[in-house]
Amino acid sequence: MATATRQIDPDLLGKFAFQVWSYKQGEMVSLMLHIGDELGLFAALADAQPATSDDIASATGLSERLVREWLMGMAAARMITYDEGAFTMSPEAEALLVDEEESTQFAMGAFRGGTGDQALDLIIDSFRTGIGMTYEQQGPRAAAGLARTTGPFSRQALTSTILPGLDGVAAKLERGAKVLDVGCGAGVSACLIAAAWPHTEMVGFDPSEIAVTQARERAEDDDLENATFVVAGAADIPATGDFDLALTFDCLHDMPRPDEALDAIRGALGDDGTLLIKDIRSRGDFSQDKRNPMLAMFYGFSVTSCLQSALSEAGGMGLGTLGLYPDKARELTAAAGFTRFAQHDFGDAANLYYEVRP
Repeated sequence: MATATRQIDPDLLGKFAFQVWSYKQGEMVSLMLHIGDELGLFAALADAQPATSDDIASATGLSERLVREWLMGMAAARMITYDEGAFTMSPEAEALLVDEEESTQFAMGAFRGGTGDQALDLIIDSFRTGIGMTYEQQGPRAAAGLARTTGPFSRQALTSTILPGLDGVAAKLERGAKVLDVGCGAGVSACLIAAAWPHTEMVGFDPSEIAVTQARERAEDDDLENATFVVAGAADIPATGDFDLALTFDCLHDMPRPDEALDAIRGALGDDGTLLIKDIRSRGDFSQDKRNPMLAMFYGFSVTSCLQSALSEAGGMGLGTLGLYPDKARELTAAAGFTRFAQHDFGDAANLYYEVRP
């Protein structure tokens, strides 16, 4: 091996080993976070604190011994605090780990228990074939998890700040508009718009039957008769030319052919219509992007999810998580016949917004 002929610095080796094993610790803490979310342990602690393991086990009906070990693990990870035999959570921990409805910082949707064997095999195989797994193949946890990850900011800002921040869009929605949600996923954004503007007709398109089923259930639970969802890809959108607003939220970079999707959206929009693109903050330059301390995580999302979907068809453009930076978005929309492009920063830590018009 190469190390046999190269001098190893023991201090550097120790530091690098700590870095490597820190990532393994992160993997295990991620799993523990998912367990706590899935079993309602964080919520139980938030309600009962200060609480002992007996208190939490009693509140949840779970095994005290396992609950105790989980609590100690979370305290070791500095997610919660252990003092004088009882556990507590800070308000900041509640915002990230418990408060799904009100906190824009809620994070638990991203912690899904790891990658299952079937999906992992498909990811490994994609390196050999160049063809990635589809969003549908990622399974129901991926669709539900993405909805939980994006939902908090959407609930706080979509109908109150983002859409009113676009030129003339809120007034159209108030009067009654036709809105197209391309890559609607589990329907979070579509249902928020349908609820806020009951005279508006909301139509969501997504190729994932799993996601569309979740969207339909969400609309039914919310008694929304003005929201419908269709299992279809973006290229299948009919060129009706009568939609007032189209959305692509966190999905254009996942599509094998975003250029074809934008062509279809242009055909569906009226001449006075608006396309709102929400996509990951990036610059298209690694030397600049690496300033983001979470960049390695973004590349992990790309290799295991976004780029997989973007390469799931032969000839896919393969933008991946970081591939739709502002200049690329401007280039693709111009090629599809859009002539006006405005970039917005609505305070979303992970995303930028592009207001695009014919």
